[in-house]
This record gives sequence, C-alpha cells and structure tokens, in this order.
Amino acid sequence: MSHDADRPAAVGTGSRDAATTVQTPAPAPTPAVGAAQLLRNPGFVGLLVYRLLGMLSYQIVAVTVGWHVYEITHDPLALGLIGLTEVIPYFCFALFAGYAVDHLPRRKLGLFACLGLLLTTLMLAGVASGHLPTGAFGFGTLTIYAAIAINGVVRAFLAPVYMSLFARVLKREHYARGAGVSSVVMQTGLVLGPAMGGALVAWGGKTSAYLVAAGFALAAAVAIISLRVTEPPAPAERAPVFKSIGEGLRFVFNNQVVLGAQALDMFSVLFGGAVALLPAFINDILHYGPEALGVLRAAPAAGAVLIGLWLAKHPPQKNAGRLLLYAVAGFGLCIIGFALSRQFWLSAAMLMLSGMCDGVSVVLRSTILQLSTPDEMRGRVSSINGIFIGSSNELGAFESGLAARLLGLVPSVIFGGCMTLAVVGATAKLAPKLRRLDLRDLQ
Repeated sequence: MSHDADRPAAVGTGSRDAATTVQTPAPAPTPAVGAAQLLRNPGFVGLLVYRLLGMLSYQIVAVTVGWHVYEITHDPLALGLIGLTEVIPYFCFALFAGYAVDHLPRRKLGLFACLGLLLTTLMLAGVASGHLPTGAFGFGTLTIYAAIAINGVVRAFLAPVYMSLFARVLKREHYARGAGVSSVVMQTGLVLGPAMGGALVAWGGKTSAYLVAAGFALAAAVAIISLRVTEPPAPAERAPVFKSIGEGLRFVFNNQVVLGAQALDMFSVLFGGAVALLPAFINDILHYGPEALGVLRAAPAAGAVLIGLWLAKHPPQKNAGRLLLYAVAGFGLCIIGFALSRQFWLSAAMLMLSGMCDGVSVVLRSTILQLSTPDEMRGRVSSINGIFIGSSNELGAFESGLAARLLGLVPSVIFGGCMTLAVVGATAKLAPKLRRLDLRDLQ
C-alpha cells in the first residue's frame, strides 16, 4: 500500500478543485492543564483537604504524645515503644485495609479512618485532663499506648483511601502534575503539624493540643464524606480475602517498574536515615542547642515543598526512570555531605537539598504507582507500598542507631549514603525497564 492512502481525503468540486488537494487541518493540541486549573477541580481540592487535615491531626498527636509519655516515664525507651506500638498493628492490618478499599465504598472507609483518629485523640485528651485512667497494674501509660495502637490500625486505611480516590478525581494525563501538588500539601503538613503540636503543648497544654487534633480529625471526616467523586461499582463477586491479597502481592513483585520504584525508595530511606541521629549531630558535631533541632528537622520538608511547587508546574514525563535514579543518588550524596559538614547552615543546606531530591522521588514514585496500577487493585497496591515505606522509616531509625553504635556517628552516616548509592546502581542494573521508563508510555 502506498503512503498516499494514509493521507487525508481531498475536498473539492469540479476538475479545477480536484487538482487542488485541501488537507483537513490537524486538531489543535489539548492545552496543558496547570496546577491552578487542577485546584479548580472540587473533587481534587476536597481530597487534598482530607489529606492535609488528617495529616495535621496525626502530626500534632505524634508530637504531643511523645512529650506526654516522656513527662510520665522520663524513660527514652518509652519513646521508642511509641513507634513500635503503632507500627505492629499497622503491619497487621495494612494488607486487609487494602483489600477493603478495593471492595468497599472508599469514602466510607475514609470516614471510618477519620473517626478512628477522632476517637484516639479524645482518649488521649481524657488521659491528659485526668478524666480517663492513665493505666493499670503498674503500667502508667497503658491507656496512651492503647490509643496509639488504635492509631496504627487507622493509619493503615488513610493512604490507600487517598491513593484510590486520587485516580477517580483526576484524568490519567494529569497524574504527574497532581502528584506534585499533592507532594506540596503532604510536606506542608509535615512542616506545620509538628510546629503546631509543639506550640500548642507549650502555650495551651497537652489537653488543648489533643482537642485541636480532634478538631482536625473531625474536619477531615466532613471533607471525605462531602467529597464529590464517582466510585467504581462494587464487584459482583468478592474474591476470598487471602487470594485477593495474594493477587496484589503478585502484581507488585511481577511488575519490574513498580517493584523497582518501591524497593529504591525503601532502601534509600533505610540506609539514609540521618534525621534519626540529628540530636547527636547537633550536640556532638555542630555544638548547638536544642533550638537547632527544629531547623534541621524542618529543612528536608522545606526542600521537598520547594521542589514540589516546581514539579507542579513542570511535571516530569520524559526519562522519568533516569530522573528517579538520579534523584535517589543525589539524596545519597547529600547525606554524605551532611555527615562531613561542620557548619550548621551547611548542614541545613545539605538536608534541604536531600529533601528536594526526596521530593522528586516521591512525586515520580506516586505517579508511577498511579499510572501502573489497575483501578480495581489500587487499595492493595497502595497498602503494599505503605508497608515498604513504613518499614523503611522504622527500620531506618534502628539501622542508623545501630550503625552509629558500631561505626561511630559520622562514619555511620557516610556508610548509609554510600549504601544508598550502591542501591541506585543495583536498581539501575536489575530493573532496566525502570531505568528506561518514560511516563508518556504509561498514559
């Protein structure tokens, strides 16, 4: 067949017109949708409000409960048990939460999660005000730890609900830009939440802080139940729970792009967890007081907010896989630079740059997950991703402390940065599909 057969048909009347070929003009390209246009989407805005309010509630509680427990026990081990008390029920329920999100109304599950946050904050407020007993049988913080355990169960539902509804309020071609906007909202919550928690405890006391967190949880519940979104129809037949969970696990482990992106993030956080050692660096290396801790802890989130704003206007598409690898490698180099720094503001700059690199990684990984995951499996895949990320945060803090004990403070962080670079190299070699990924191929 000649190439002429593929051309647009000629339009004409009479012999003179027949000699003149008039081609149908090509349709105008669809104009790119910017971040401002996305923020005119009521469904997307409502979902962002749900995420921000839920995160503020969670972060205020996280700061307040740490102060509360240490005030009662004066035992650093009791602080470590807070994370353990939350992460164990989270791991136990995460996969089942993903199954529920894929088979039940998502907004109702989001409402359930927000009401769970409300319950735990009210329990903690009752303990702080003296209206509920602190503990029994010699366990002075038993009620507090029980509330934290409930929070772990609730946390298992928050992210899968958000990720599954994200794909319902945006078109596929807007996922990358939407992920940039979402990253800004998330990092803003990570900056504002702890700051608000500390200020509320200092100025109003623990009870006031818990009640404000309860107010945010209630507002998040209103936001999610008021969300305008069409949910997918419920499946005619529900697969058995463990079979369905197995399908989600097989999807992740058989998809080189998804598994590579998740593993890259998990191991980079696992080995690059310098933030857990900030108090020691401030005291032993930089020789600053506790006022410096807030600045250094906020620096990575500030960097992530800045890069998130840029990515919201310039969403990555071409060579996304390489950009992801470069971003994680940059994160590792920043961690090494932080370890070698002896100047406070240089250390803050290194942490801010590490946050920028991590922000690129978060946006790309979120976009890859959204574009690669079938709608009927979003809850399960998001839960598996949460296990990857949750485990890396908790285990990363443990790894950092253990390495610092064995190698010394500075060598342990340099080791972590070098291991992050090694993980990037291994991922680039073992996951060539991720390395060659172009997001336009997934849309």
